[in-house]
Amino acid sequence: MRTSSAILLWCFFIAAGAQAQGFKFSEPTADERADAAAQANRQAVISIHLATPCLNRIRNRKIMVLFAEEINGQVMSGQGGYSRHVDAVNRRLRAVGLKTYSPEEIRRQVAQEEIDAYFKNNPDRALSAARRLSAQYVLRGVIATSAMANPMMPVNQVSVNMNFTLTDSAGRAISTASASNQSYSGSDVAGMALTLIDERADEVVARLYSDYCRNADLR
Repeated sequence: MRTSSAILLWCFFIAAGAQAQGFKFSEPTADERADAAAQANRQAVISIHLATPCLNRIRNRKIMVLFAEEINGQVMSGQGGYSRHVDAVNRRLRAVGLKTYSPEEIRRQVAQEEIDAYFKNNPDRALSAARRLSAQYVLRGVIATSAMANPMMPVNQVSVNMNFTLTDSAGRAISTASASNQSYSGSDVAGMALTLIDERADEVVARLYSDYCRNADLR
């Protein structure tokens, strides 16, 4: 007991002496302070967007969420590979009180060619797909990717840009939002896109929510 007390007392005197000499533990770097400020700003923007009043009759309308990938100008809209991405967005939309369809519900009731119509600007087929689910709105996420060898290091550089467009069933725009990121981790484009969603989805969904609540009932 005496030994423990002596150790504690010694630590106290060391800490007190360090404080008297102006000693401080390492302070955040300029980059860390900038990152913290940017994060605080994003959280403030998210809070402002989520404070937008939203009528119950708007909240109860159903939204169909679809994803596609654009590679060198070619759009691939098979939904099977993006169920985790849809789920990530759906969870956040539902958390703020909006209604969405699950990927399973979409695959059961909507033909792939009708899903393709949303990404090929075919309004008639797109309207048919929305009617099958009785969806009043469609949120389309397009993942544009590019991969190239990094000139300085022997790794692949993957860039991912995501663009979201919320439209009513007739194709009229309600909101748009975007996010981007890049990685040197390899060629796992789908994995990188999911990481991007997890990092930026709160910000994107808050923007979509605000526009939806302000503009949906004007259509």
